[in-house]
Amino acid sequence: MARENRPEVLVLDLMLPGMDGHSVCKALKKDPETELLPILMLTARGEPNERIHGLEVGADDYVTKPFSPRRACSCESRRCCADRGPECERCSSRSVSFHLDKNKFDIRLEGRRLDLTGTEFKLLAVLIERRGRTQSRETLLYDVWGYQNPIDSRTVDTHIRRLREKLGKHSAKLETVRGGGLPLQCGD
Repeated sequence: MARENRPEVLVLDLMLPGMDGHSVCKALKKDPETELLPILMLTARGEPNERIHGLEVGADDYVTKPFSPRRACSCESRRCCADRGPECERCSSRSVSFHLDKNKFDIRLEGRRLDLTGTEFKLLAVLIERRGRTQSRETLLYDVWGYQNPIDSRTVDTHIRRLREKLGKHSAKLETVRGGGLPLQCGD
C-alpha cells in the first residue's frame, strides 16, 4: 500500500497480523521507492529498548499511545528538510547550508569552515548525514565513540554543548528531543 499510495507519513503499529511493524519498516527502508518515506512508529510498547530498536530499524519517530497527532506533522516536516535540504519549499527560508567533505575532514556552515576537533567532526558528520532523524545517546556513543555497551555518560551532552558554541547563531539547529535523542533540524 505504501508503494502504491505514496503517503506523506506512514503511521505504523508494531503489532500487525502477518508481518510485525519492525519488519515492515526495514522492508520499506531497503526499497529505493520508499526509503525516504517518513515512518512514525505508534505503539503501546514504551520500553526504552523497544524505542531504540524502532529507531534503529529506520523509524523517524517512535510514539507510545496515547499520542498527539502533531507528532506526525513534526515527523514529516523533519523528513522533508532532511530529504530536500535547501530546495524544500516548506523550509527553504529557514534552512542552513552545511557542506560535508569527509575526505578532506571539512565541514562548512554557509561557506565558513568550522574549526572542529576530531570527535566534534565525527559527531557533526553523523548528525548531518542523518539530518532530521532522531539519534539516541546510545546510537551516538556506538557510532561516534565506538562504545560497544550502552553506558550512562554525559560525553554526548558535553560535545553537543561545544558544537552549539561553535555553531553560534545556528546552535538551535541541534535540537534535543527529551527521551528521544539529538536530531539535527533543518528548521528554526
